[in-house]
Amino acid sequence: MINKYYKIAKDILFPINRSLTGKGIKKTLKIIKREFPQLKIKSIKSNTKVFDWKIPSEWNVSDAYVMDKNNFKIIDFKNNNLHLVGYSVKVNKTLSKKELFNNLHYLKTQPNAIPYVTSYYKRRWGFCLSNNEFKKLDKDYSSKDRFKVTINSSFKKKGNLNYGELVLKGKSKQEILISTYICHPSMANNELSGPIVSMALINYFKKKNLSKTLRFIFIPETIGSIAYLSKNLDKLKKNVIGGYNLTCIGDERQHSCMLSKYHNSPSDEALIKAYKELKIKNYKVYSFLQRGSDERQYNSPGVDLGISSIFRSKYSEYPEYHTSLDNFKLVTLKGLTGGFNVARKSIQEILNNVYPKNKIVCEPQMGKRGLYPTLSTKSNYKLTDSIMSFLQYSDGSNSLVKISKLLNEDLKYIRKINLILIKNKLITN
Repeated sequence: MINKYYKIAKDILFPINRSLTGKGIKKTLKIIKREFPQLKIKSIKSNTKVFDWKIPSEWNVSDAYVMDKNNFKIIDFKNNNLHLVGYSVKVNKTLSKKELFNNLHYLKTQPNAIPYVTSYYKRRWGFCLSNNEFKKLDKDYSSKDRFKVTINSSFKKKGNLNYGELVLKGKSKQEILISTYICHPSMANNELSGPIVSMALINYFKKKNLSKTLRFIFIPETIGSIAYLSKNLDKLKKNVIGGYNLTCIGDERQHSCMLSKYHNSPSDEALIKAYKELKIKNYKVYSFLQRGSDERQYNSPGVDLGISSIFRSKYSEYPEYHTSLDNFKLVTLKGLTGGFNVARKSIQEILNNVYPKNKIVCEPQMGKRGLYPTLSTKSNYKLTDSIMSFLQYSDGSNSLVKISKLLNEDLKYIRKINLILIKNKLITN
C-alpha cells in the first residue's frame, strides 16, 4: 500500500505550499483525512502560550513575483513555492537592482538549487533562486533597471495552528507515539517521506490486533511538537513507553537514526534490534548532540519520552537538503519501502515486548498482600527478593527480557513474577 501514498504525495501533496500555519497545512491534513477518516484535525489559536513559545499568526500567501521593466516575471512563486522566503510580509513596491538583490538568497556551492529559506519569528521578505539564475539576472540587467516586487501575503492574528492526530487503540493503555511533520513546501525527503511512511504504517497496523495503543501525529516541526506537548504532556508521560520521529526516510543511500538522549529507551533497543533482524548492517547512529528535528522536544528535560528518530539520510547531511533538489528523483518507492520496513519492525518489537510499570509510589507493603513471609528464615526470601527487585525495575521502560538480564534470572521465572504482580494489582503491562 505504500505505492498509493507515494503517488498521493508525489502528485497531490508535493505542489502544496506549506508552512507552520495556513491553508497549505489544512489542505494537506484534509487529503490525509480522506484516506483515514478517523484522523482528527485539531487547532490551537494564534498567540496561545505553549511553554516558552507562542503560536505565531497564521500566514497565507496567494501570489509573489518579481517583474522587470518589460512586465516579465523573472521570479515567480507560482513556478516553485521555494522561490518565496517563508513568512514573508506583504510587499508592493518598485525597487532598484541593488535593493532587490539585497533580498535575494542563493547557494554558490549548489548553482542549480533553489534554497529553502524562512523567517518565522522576524518580519521580513525575500526571494530565493538558484545561483545560475542569480548570475543571469546580474548579467541581463543594469544598475539603473527597476523591478516591481509583489507579495500578496497576510498574517491572521486570530488564526490557528493545525495538526492531525489518529489513535489506533490497543488492549493496553501503554502507547507508542509516531510523530512526523507537515510544515515544509515542495520537498520530498525532508517533508513528505515521513507522512508517506506514517500513512503506510497506519494502514498496516489498523488491521492488527494491537497489544498497545499507537498514536500518530502530523504536526508542524518544532512549534507543533511544543504545542502538542503543552496540551498533552501529562497524558503522554503517563502512557507513552516509546516511539519514533519519522523524517528524511525516503532515499536509497543509507539507513540512519538518532537514539534518545541516553541511548537506553525501549525505542532505542527496538530500533537496533530491527536493523539486525532486517540484516541492515551499515546503518549509522548519529549522536544526540547532532539533533535538529522534533527529537529535541520529546527528549527535553521534563518531557523525557525516550523518542528515537528514524532516517535514511539524516537532515542536514545530504546535499539536496532544504533545496529544490530534494524531489522525487531523490525519494523513491524502494527507499520509502526500506524506511517503512525499519519503522514497522521497530514498532512491532515494542508491541511484542512487555514493559511492567509499578502502580505504587515507593515500596509497596507486601505483607498485607501475602507476598512477604511472616516468619523470617534464611530459606524463604528467594521469591520475595526477586519480586522486590522486579518492582525496582518496573518503571515502564524495561521489558521482561531486560529485567531478566538485570536480575540474572531465567525469563520464565520473570514471567511468573510478572503474573503474580499483575494479579495483586501492583503493576500494569
